[in-house]
This record gives sequence, structure tokens and C-alpha cells, in this order.
Amino acid sequence: MEQATLFYDADCGLCRWSVAKVAAWDRRGQVRLMPLQDRAEGDRILGSMDEERRMASWHLVTTDRTVHSGGHGVVPLLPLLPGGRPLARVAASIQPLTDVAYDFMVQHRSAFGGLLTRAARRRADERLRRRGAL
Repeated sequence: MEQATLFYDADCGLCRWSVAKVAAWDRRGQVRLMPLQDRAEGDRILGSMDEERRMASWHLVTTDRTVHSGGHGVVPLLPLLPGGRPLARVAASIQPLTDVAYDFMVQHRSAFGGLLTRAARRRADERLRRRGAL
């Protein structure tokens, strides 16, 4: 089965926690989770994307090799997850807000990450390790 690949920043606690939530939701294994720090896979799949753009957000690469970065990755990600199709329709209808929300989270990820408990970060990291994504 071919999977979409979601690249994320493994050095960011909020990013790991968020992607661990995707991992928990992805019970059918439709999404391969990959740290941006995996240079070999990043270069192979993201190609010539420059380093600054690569590290600026998450990137969902769908099976047709289309790269959806930042807030634009939400709509194509949701249908891959159980029960996500209705949410994808809602997200598509408010796409500019999805982008704004994603950008806001990225700009304040240290503050939001600081709100996570040590136990929440530990559980997220354990889930990602079980998926081979950390």
C-alpha cells in the first residue's frame, strides 16, 4: 500500500505532540510520519526544496507526489484519517482560516509547546517511537 508522507520537525515538542495525535488517529496506517531531520528521505521526497522552506512547516506529500505545506496540508490529510472526510470538507470551505491558524501556531510554537505537560510530551514521543517516526 502506498502511503502519504507527513514530514515534521522532530526538534519541536509541539510538532511531535501534534504528529503523535495524527498517528493515534491514523489507525489504518495511511500516513507515514517522517522527521524533517531525516535528510536522506527529505532529499528523496522533497527534492530541491530549500532548507529554510523545508524547516518552516510540516509537509504532506500525497501519493501523487504533490507537496502540501503548512495549513494547505490539512485538507488533503483529513480524508486519509478515519472519519476525516466531513472535517476535510469543512476545512476546505474555510481554507484561508486554516492557513492563518497554522501560521499562528508556528509563530507561537514555543509558547504552545510550553503548555504541554512533561507526561503529554513523553506519551507523544512513545507513540512516535512505536510508529518508527522518531
